[in-house]
Amino acid sequence: MGKQKTHIIQDKGEVAIDFPEKFYMGSFSRDGKFEARAENDGLFIKLTRGAGEKREVQVHLHHHLLADILSEWAVSLRHQPAMDPGHRENLCTALKQVEKALGKTKS
Repeated sequence: MGKQKTHIIQDKGEVAIDFPEKFYMGSFSRDGKFEARAENDGLFIKLTRGAGEKREVQVHLHHHLLADILSEWAVSLRHQPAMDPGHRENLCTALKQVEKALGKTKS
């Protein structure tokens, strides 16, 4: 597969990894880019930061783990104050696109 398409990060993401003797933390915002794609048995996500201290994070979530994460997120949203309309509309649009893509069957 050739070079993947990257997109500008519109908001912000933070990553923290805590190992027994090391702790890593990084933020990715509008000066960064992201890549997301279906990959075999899951979702591949890559966040890059080019300005300042360069950083890169890659995560692969298998389908069952991704489904569990989304389900738990849905449960936790019920206990939070209402999300602002801009974020809510953006998320609803993206989730509808995922639902439509999942509904397609390969012949």
